[in-house]
Amino acid sequence: MTAWVSRHLQTLVGTLGRLSQQPLASLLTVLVMGVALALPACLNVLVKNAQAVSGSWERALDVSVYLKTAVDTDGAERLLARIKQRTDIKSVQLIKADEALKEFREYSGFGEALSALSENPLPNTLVITPSEKTASPAGLKALSEELRKMNEVDVVQLDTGWVERYLAMLDTVRRIVMLLGMLLALGVVVIVGNTIRLDIQNRRDEIEVTKLVGGSDAFVRRPFLYCGFWYGLGGGLLAWLVVWVTVMLLAGPVQKIAGLYGSSFKLVGLGLLGGLSLLLTGAALGWLGSFVAATRHLRAIEPK
Repeated sequence: MTAWVSRHLQTLVGTLGRLSQQPLASLLTVLVMGVALALPACLNVLVKNAQAVSGSWERALDVSVYLKTAVDTDGAERLLARIKQRTDIKSVQLIKADEALKEFREYSGFGEALSALSENPLPNTLVITPSEKTASPAGLKALSEELRKMNEVDVVQLDTGWVERYLAMLDTVRRIVMLLGMLLALGVVVIVGNTIRLDIQNRRDEIEVTKLVGGSDAFVRRPFLYCGFWYGLGGGLLAWLVVWVTVMLLAGPVQKIAGLYGSSFKLVGLGLLGGLSLLLTGAALGWLGSFVAATRHLRAIEPK
Protein backbone atom coordinates (compact mmCIF):
# COMPACT_ATOMS: atom_id res chain seq x y z
CA MET A 1 0.00 0.00 0.00
CA THR A 2 2.85 2.39 0.81
CA ALA A 3 4.50 1.73 -2.56
CA TRP A 4 1.14 2.20 -4.34
CA VAL A 5 0.50 5.55 -2.63
CA SER A 6 4.08 6.63 -3.30
CA ARG A 7 3.77 5.89 -7.03
CA HIS A 8 0.52 7.85 -7.25
CA LEU A 9 2.03 10.82 -5.44
CA GLN A 10 5.03 10.74 -7.73
CA THR A 11 2.75 10.71 -10.77
CA LEU A 12 0.63 13.52 -9.32
CA VAL A 13 3.65 15.78 -8.80
CA GLY A 14 5.26 14.67 -12.06
CA THR A 15 2.22 15.59 -14.17
CA LEU A 16 2.11 19.01 -12.51
CA GLY A 17 5.73 19.51 -13.49
CA ARG A 18 5.01 18.39 -17.06
CA LEU A 19 2.13 20.89 -17.31
CA SER A 20 4.38 23.67 -16.02
CA GLN A 21 6.71 23.00 -18.95
CA GLN A 22 3.88 24.03 -21.29
CA PRO A 23 2.52 27.08 -19.43
CA LEU A 24 0.66 28.74 -22.31
CA ALA A 25 -1.20 25.64 -23.50
CA SER A 26 -2.03 24.61 -19.93
CA LEU A 27 -3.21 28.12 -19.03
CA LEU A 28 -5.51 28.32 -22.06
CA THR A 29 -7.13 25.00 -21.17
CA VAL A 30 -7.62 26.10 -17.56
CA LEU A 31 -9.10 29.44 -18.69
CA VAL A 32 -11.64 27.75 -20.96
CA MET A 33 -12.65 25.34 -18.19
CA GLY A 34 -12.83 28.15 -15.63
CA VAL A 35 -15.19 30.20 -17.79
CA ALA A 36 -17.35 27.13 -18.46
CA LEU A 37 -17.62 26.40 -14.73
CA ALA A 38 -18.01 30.03 -13.65
CA LEU A 39 -21.15 30.70 -15.70
CA PRO A 40 -23.44 28.12 -14.00
CA ALA A 41 -21.80 28.90 -10.63
CA CYS A 42 -22.68 32.60 -10.96
CA LEU A 43 -26.23 31.77 -12.02
CA ASN A 44 -26.52 29.39 -9.08
CA VAL A 45 -25.48 32.19 -6.70
CA LEU A 46 -28.11 34.43 -8.32
CA VAL A 47 -30.83 31.82 -7.81
CA LYS A 48 -29.84 31.23 -4.17
CA ASN A 49 -30.00 34.94 -3.39
CA ALA A 50 -33.34 35.21 -5.15
CA GLN A 51 -34.62 32.30 -3.06
CA ALA A 52 -33.47 34.09 0.09
CA VAL A 53 -35.42 37.18 -0.94
CA SER A 54 -38.54 35.16 -1.77
CA GLY A 55 -38.30 33.35 1.56
CA SER A 56 -38.38 36.65 3.45
CA TRP A 57 -41.37 37.77 1.36
CA GLU A 58 -43.33 34.65 2.18
CA ARG A 59 -42.74 35.10 5.91
CA ALA A 60 -43.74 38.75 5.66
CA LEU A 61 -47.12 38.13 4.03
CA ASP A 62 -49.83 39.92 6.01
CA VAL A 63 -53.60 39.69 5.85
CA SER A 64 -55.48 43.00 6.09
CA VAL A 65 -58.88 42.63 7.71
CA TYR A 66 -61.18 45.67 7.33
CA LEU A 67 -63.98 45.69 9.88
CA LYS A 68 -67.47 46.99 9.32
CA THR A 69 -67.93 50.70 10.00
CA ALA A 70 -70.50 49.85 12.67
CA VAL A 71 -67.80 48.09 14.73
CA ASP A 72 -66.36 50.58 17.22
CA THR A 73 -62.94 50.49 18.87
CA ASP A 74 -64.12 48.33 21.79
CA GLY A 75 -65.57 45.78 19.39
CA ALA A 76 -62.36 45.77 17.38
CA GLU A 77 -60.28 45.15 20.52
CA ARG A 78 -62.54 42.25 21.54
CA LEU A 79 -62.12 40.74 18.09
CA LEU A 80 -58.36 41.30 18.38
CA ALA A 81 -58.23 39.38 21.65
CA ARG A 82 -60.26 36.55 20.13
CA ILE A 83 -58.05 36.25 17.05
CA LYS A 84 -54.86 36.27 19.13
CA GLN A 85 -55.88 32.94 20.61
CA ARG A 86 -55.63 31.19 17.26
CA THR A 87 -52.58 28.95 16.79
CA ASP A 88 -52.29 29.68 13.05
CA ILE A 89 -51.63 33.38 13.65
CA LYS A 90 -48.30 34.78 14.75
CA SER A 91 -49.33 38.35 15.62
CA VAL A 92 -52.20 40.80 15.22
CA GLN A 93 -52.05 44.59 15.08
CA LEU A 94 -55.04 46.91 15.42
CA ILE A 95 -55.03 50.11 13.36
CA LYS A 96 -57.76 52.31 14.77
CA ALA A 97 -59.91 54.33 12.41
CA ASP A 98 -58.89 57.67 13.96
CA GLU A 99 -55.20 56.86 13.66
CA ALA A 100 -55.64 55.74 10.05
CA LEU A 101 -57.48 58.95 9.16
CA LYS A 102 -54.81 61.09 10.83
CA GLU A 103 -52.05 59.34 8.93
CA PHE A 104 -53.95 59.53 5.65
CA ARG A 105 -54.59 63.25 6.13
CA GLU A 106 -50.89 63.84 6.82
CA TYR A 107 -49.42 61.94 3.89
CA SER A 108 -52.12 61.99 1.20
CA GLY A 109 -52.23 65.74 0.56
CA PHE A 110 -56.03 65.80 0.89
CA GLY A 111 -56.10 67.30 4.38
CA GLU A 112 -58.57 70.10 3.58
CA ALA A 113 -60.93 67.80 1.71
CA LEU A 114 -60.94 65.28 4.54
CA SER A 115 -61.69 68.02 7.06
CA ALA A 116 -64.92 68.71 5.21
CA LEU A 117 -66.22 65.21 5.93
CA SER A 118 -68.76 64.90 8.71
CA GLU A 119 -67.59 61.45 9.79
CA ASN A 120 -64.60 59.18 9.46
CA PRO A 121 -65.01 56.96 6.35
CA LEU A 122 -62.15 54.63 7.33
CA PRO A 123 -62.91 51.48 9.34
CA ASN A 124 -60.91 49.84 12.10
CA THR A 125 -58.37 47.47 10.57
CA LEU A 126 -56.58 44.37 11.78
CA VAL A 127 -53.19 43.48 10.26
CA ILE A 128 -52.62 39.76 10.79
CA THR A 129 -49.27 38.02 10.38
CA PRO A 130 -49.80 34.27 9.91
CA SER A 131 -47.55 31.66 11.50
CA GLU A 132 -44.83 29.99 9.44
CA LYS A 133 -46.95 26.84 9.06
CA THR A 134 -49.80 28.93 7.62
CA ALA A 135 -47.61 31.11 5.37
CA SER A 136 -48.37 29.09 2.23
CA PRO A 137 -50.89 29.81 -0.54
CA ALA A 138 -53.26 27.08 0.65
CA GLY A 139 -52.92 28.02 4.33
CA LEU A 140 -53.45 31.73 3.68
CA LYS A 141 -56.49 31.02 1.56
CA ALA A 142 -58.06 28.88 4.28
CA LEU A 143 -57.31 31.53 6.91
CA SER A 144 -58.87 34.25 4.77
CA GLU A 145 -62.05 32.21 4.30
CA GLU A 146 -62.42 31.72 8.05
CA LEU A 147 -61.89 35.42 8.73
CA ARG A 148 -64.53 36.42 6.18
CA LYS A 149 -67.12 34.37 8.07
CA MET A 150 -66.80 36.53 11.18
CA ASN A 151 -69.68 38.95 11.72
CA GLU A 152 -67.46 41.96 12.40
CA VAL A 153 -65.41 41.54 9.20
CA ASP A 154 -66.29 43.44 6.05
CA VAL A 155 -63.34 42.82 3.67
CA VAL A 156 -60.30 40.54 3.86
CA GLN A 157 -57.49 41.60 1.54
CA LEU A 158 -54.76 39.17 0.58
CA ASP A 159 -52.59 39.29 -2.52
CA THR A 160 -50.35 36.25 -2.95
CA GLY A 161 -50.58 36.07 -6.73
CA TRP A 162 -47.36 38.04 -7.25
CA VAL A 163 -45.50 35.74 -4.87
CA GLU A 164 -46.75 32.63 -6.69
CA ARG A 165 -45.74 34.10 -10.05
CA TYR A 166 -42.32 35.02 -8.70
CA LEU A 167 -41.76 31.53 -7.27
CA ALA A 168 -42.86 29.96 -10.56
CA MET A 169 -40.40 32.12 -12.48
CA LEU A 170 -37.69 31.29 -9.96
CA ASP A 171 -38.32 27.57 -10.38
CA THR A 172 -38.07 27.97 -14.16
CA VAL A 173 -34.77 29.82 -13.86
CA ARG A 174 -33.46 27.15 -11.49
CA ARG A 175 -34.26 24.42 -14.02
CA ILE A 176 -32.59 26.42 -16.79
CA VAL A 177 -29.48 26.78 -14.64
CA MET A 178 -29.44 23.02 -14.06
CA LEU A 179 -29.72 22.28 -17.78
CA LEU A 180 -27.07 24.87 -18.61
CA GLY A 181 -24.79 23.44 -15.94
CA MET A 182 -25.18 19.94 -17.38
CA LEU A 183 -24.39 21.16 -20.90
CA LEU A 184 -21.33 23.10 -19.75
CA ALA A 185 -20.18 20.12 -17.68
CA LEU A 186 -20.36 18.02 -20.83
CA GLY A 187 -18.38 20.73 -22.60
CA VAL A 188 -15.69 20.58 -19.90
CA VAL A 189 -15.43 16.81 -20.34
CA VAL A 190 -15.06 17.25 -24.11
CA ILE A 191 -12.41 19.97 -23.69
CA VAL A 192 -10.31 17.85 -21.36
CA GLY A 193 -10.79 14.78 -23.53
CA ASN A 194 -9.61 16.59 -26.62
CA THR A 195 -6.58 18.01 -24.78
CA ILE A 196 -5.64 14.56 -23.49
CA ARG A 197 -6.11 13.07 -26.97
CA LEU A 198 -3.62 15.55 -28.42
CA ASP A 199 -1.20 14.83 -25.58
CA ILE A 200 -1.47 11.09 -26.24
CA GLN A 201 -0.73 11.58 -29.94
CA ASN A 202 2.31 13.71 -29.10
CA ARG A 203 3.64 11.00 -26.76
CA ARG A 204 2.78 8.03 -28.97
CA ASP A 205 6.37 6.79 -29.27
CA GLU A 206 6.86 6.96 -25.49
CA ILE A 207 3.64 5.02 -24.94
CA GLU A 208 4.66 2.31 -27.42
CA VAL A 209 8.03 1.85 -25.68
CA THR A 210 6.33 1.66 -22.26
CA LYS A 211 3.94 -0.99 -23.48
CA LEU A 212 6.78 -2.85 -25.17
CA VAL A 213 8.59 -3.31 -21.84
CA GLY A 214 5.42 -4.55 -20.13
CA GLY A 215 3.56 -1.40 -19.05
CA SER A 216 -0.18 -2.00 -18.73
CA ASP A 217 -2.89 0.31 -20.02
CA ALA A 218 -3.67 1.36 -16.42
CA PHE A 219 -0.03 2.26 -15.81
CA VAL A 220 0.20 4.28 -19.04
CA ARG A 221 -3.15 5.95 -18.39
CA ARG A 222 -2.29 7.14 -14.87
CA PRO A 223 -0.36 10.35 -15.74
CA PHE A 224 -3.06 11.42 -18.19
CA LEU A 225 -5.70 11.01 -15.46
CA TYR A 226 -3.73 13.28 -13.17
CA CYS A 227 -3.32 15.79 -15.99
CA GLY A 228 -7.11 15.93 -16.28
CA PHE A 229 -7.33 16.28 -12.51
CA TRP A 230 -5.02 19.31 -12.53
CA TYR A 231 -6.89 20.87 -15.45
CA GLY A 232 -10.22 20.48 -13.63
CA LEU A 233 -8.87 21.69 -10.30
CA GLY A 234 -7.35 24.76 -11.93
CA GLY A 235 -10.58 25.47 -13.79
CA GLY A 236 -12.60 25.14 -10.58
CA LEU A 237 -10.24 27.48 -8.73
CA LEU A 238 -10.49 30.04 -11.52
CA ALA A 239 -14.29 29.76 -11.53
CA TRP A 240 -14.37 30.30 -7.75
CA LEU A 241 -12.26 33.43 -8.22
CA VAL A 242 -14.60 34.72 -10.95
CA VAL A 243 -17.66 34.20 -8.73
CA TRP A 244 -15.96 35.91 -5.79
CA VAL A 245 -15.00 38.94 -7.88
CA THR A 246 -18.52 39.14 -9.35
CA VAL A 247 -20.15 39.06 -5.91
CA MET A 248 -17.73 41.70 -4.57
CA LEU A 249 -18.47 44.03 -7.50
CA LEU A 250 -22.25 43.65 -7.15
CA ALA A 251 -22.51 43.59 -3.34
CA GLY A 252 -22.35 47.36 -2.93
CA PRO A 253 -25.00 48.31 -5.53
CA VAL A 254 -27.33 45.50 -4.41
CA GLN A 255 -27.08 46.56 -0.77
CA LYS A 256 -27.76 50.17 -1.77
CA ILE A 257 -30.88 49.17 -3.71
CA ALA A 258 -32.07 47.01 -0.80
CA GLY A 259 -31.53 49.93 1.58
CA LEU A 260 -33.74 52.16 -0.57
CA TYR A 261 -36.57 49.65 -0.02
CA GLY A 262 -35.89 49.43 3.71
CA SER A 263 -34.29 46.00 3.55
CA SER A 264 -31.05 44.74 5.09
CA PHE A 265 -30.51 42.16 2.36
CA LYS A 266 -26.88 41.42 1.45
CA LEU A 267 -25.60 39.51 -1.54
CA VAL A 268 -24.14 36.15 -0.52
CA GLY A 269 -21.51 34.24 -2.49
CA LEU A 270 -20.67 30.57 -2.70
CA GLY A 271 -19.18 30.29 0.76
CA LEU A 272 -16.56 27.77 1.82
CA LEU A 273 -18.72 24.70 1.22
CA GLY A 274 -19.90 25.93 -2.18
CA GLY A 275 -16.35 26.80 -3.21
CA LEU A 276 -15.04 23.39 -2.22
CA SER A 277 -17.91 21.77 -4.10
CA LEU A 278 -16.95 23.78 -7.19
CA LEU A 279 -13.32 22.64 -6.89
CA LEU A 280 -14.33 19.00 -6.47
CA THR A 281 -16.75 19.25 -9.40
CA GLY A 282 -14.05 20.70 -11.65
CA ALA A 283 -11.52 18.04 -10.59
CA ALA A 284 -14.07 15.24 -11.09
CA LEU A 285 -15.03 16.49 -14.57
CA GLY A 286 -11.37 16.80 -15.55
CA TRP A 287 -10.69 13.27 -14.30
CA LEU A 288 -13.72 11.92 -16.17
CA GLY A 289 -12.78 13.59 -19.45
CA SER A 290 -9.22 12.32 -19.26
CA PHE A 291 -10.38 8.82 -18.29
CA VAL A 292 -12.71 8.54 -21.28
CA ALA A 293 -10.15 9.90 -23.75
CA ALA A 294 -7.19 7.97 -22.38
CA THR A 295 -9.06 4.67 -22.18
CA ARG A 296 -10.29 4.98 -25.73
CA HIS A 297 -7.10 6.10 -27.44
CA LEU A 298 -4.59 4.02 -25.48
CA ARG A 299 -6.30 0.82 -26.58
CA ALA A 300 -5.54 1.73 -30.19
CA ILE A 301 -1.80 2.13 -29.51
CA GLU A 302 0.14 -1.12 -29.57
CA PRO A 303 3.90 -1.55 -30.03
CA LYS A 304 4.96 -2.74 -33.46
